[in-house]
Amino acid sequence: MRTIRTRSTAVATAALVAGLSLTACQNDGVSRTPQSAGTGAATAPQSPASTPPAGASGGTASGSTTGDKGTGTGTGTSNGTGTAGKSSGGTGSATGGGDSSPVTCTGENTKVVVSEVSRPVNHLLLTVTNTGSRNCAAYHAPLLRFDDEQSATRTIDDSKPQAVVTLAPGRSAYAAITLSSADGSESNGRTAKRLTVHFAPRGGSGSTGAPTELTLPAGTYKDDNAAVTYWQSDMSDALTH
Repeated sequence: MRTIRTRSTAVATAALVAGLSLTACQNDGVSRTPQSAGTGAATAPQSPASTPPAGASGGTASGSTTGDKGTGTGTGTSNGTGTAGKSSGGTGSATGGGDSSPVTCTGENTKVVVSEVSRPVNHLLLTVTNTGSRNCAAYHAPLLRFDDEQSATRTIDDSKPQAVVTLAPGRSAYAAITLSSADGSESNGRTAKRLTVHFAPRGGSGSTGAPTELTLPAGTYKDDNAAVTYWQSDMSDALTH
């Protein structure tokens, strides 16, 4: 009887152990199911995560639209620059027209100075400077009268320059005065004190504008050989005659 009970107890114990093992296995299966589901849940959000690239494409499209607007602004700036260029061109045209027509050099718009020179002998130098605001033309030769002489001093014809001398404001022209023959052979020699300088008009007949009165250097001697050159742009050209 004891042996039977012992076996029965062993069998019951084995059955209990088997039941506990089966229960443990079932519990393991239940715990894995939630983990598997949890893994699926973690994977599912990855699909929305792929959505931002689509949103990024939308942002690129918006940037492209902004770029088009920027191009429109650039066009407006170009039109403004063109208008300014036209205005500047008009000013240049007006200025050019004023400089293209010089006035005649006269006593009103020039300063004339007479001075002695060491060479050649028996010569004086006239310097005329434009004191006006516009270019002036020094036509032909200065018309000179010593003291109270009625006739103008003779002009040296071969001193005529190739072109009329035109003076910008502040610039000068020159004319040389031969006072007497070197050997003193000419008649009517005398000492002169004053010199009147008249200016020739463009046509060359008579004089124009106000003359300039000058005091001659002390002891200036002249005779009937006195003569004057045409106006020259270079001092040395005037003094070669």
